[in-house]
Amino acid sequence: MLTQSIVANPTYEFAADVRAGLTKPQQKELLSKYLYDDIGSALFEVISFLPEYGLTRADERLLRRHARDIVELLPTPVAVAELGSGSGKKTRWILEALCRRQRTSYYPIEISPTALAMCARELGDIDSISIVGFEREYLDGLLEVAAQRRHGQHLLVLFLGSTIGNFDRPAGVSFLREVRRILAPGDAMLLGTDLEKSSAQLSAAYDDQLGVTAAFNLNLLARINRELAADFDLSQFKHVARINQEARSVEMHLRSTRQQTVTIPGAELLVEFLEDETIWTESSHKYSAEEVVQIARDAGFLCRAQWIDEEWPFAESLLIAE
Repeated sequence: MLTQSIVANPTYEFAADVRAGLTKPQQKELLSKYLYDDIGSALFEVISFLPEYGLTRADERLLRRHARDIVELLPTPVAVAELGSGSGKKTRWILEALCRRQRTSYYPIEISPTALAMCARELGDIDSISIVGFEREYLDGLLEVAAQRRHGQHLLVLFLGSTIGNFDRPAGVSFLREVRRILAPGDAMLLGTDLEKSSAQLSAAYDDQLGVTAAFNLNLLARINRELAADFDLSQFKHVARINQEARSVEMHLRSTRQQTVTIPGAELLVEFLEDETIWTESSHKYSAEEVVQIARDAGFLCRAQWIDEEWPFAESLLIAE
């Protein structure tokens, strides 16, 4: 078993994105990918265990129950690339099933070095596996993986946990099209999508009683303080989870509890906040099972099979690049 990590060059992208997002005239925004620094990634691991938040457990149930079925539908030989692997815990079921029939190269693609290290520790004991982690944005990492494939080798791209739901619907289709452009005909993608459920269930899941999701959201401001020398007073911002019925999504915001000014030297920025003004930090879109099939078709994939968890409505869909 070989474990490596290929790291991206440092950039000033974080400061540039903070500046761009907090100077938007209508609605201040911060990109959701920045929620997942070392502390944010650890907090999200805790969220996945909360009784109110059933998404991760539904994802894991489907992978555990159907890993063999999924693997039997894959072309061989196949290498595995995962977009946003996190700790890799739920990926184990697929990799173990695959390694029973072939030696497998696994490429987790993450922007968090801590998550990549956790992934290597979590999965390094699987027989017949090599792990090469890429500290990259999703598409940049996938391009590098695709460039390394051997002649005749297919790719399986894992995009689990309903991360696709962080995109609005048009952007989600565009992203899947970009993935499809990188892949070859016959390559596969396993796509996790959270399905529609009641507003009460969603509100509880995204604003838990223990306040872990609030800490996860507020950590984004703390990260800006740490990395860009900002002076956000976290006690003057509150976590808000909003149900957007029209978009069929849950939106996470950080609400300013008073009029205030924040300086962010690392982004050469001074930001004015009105009382009750918010920063939009993340969206989580919900789908119907039939809609996932159509989205796949629009992006150039055929939905070969779909498995649905009924306890917490969630779907895993195996897509084949046409």
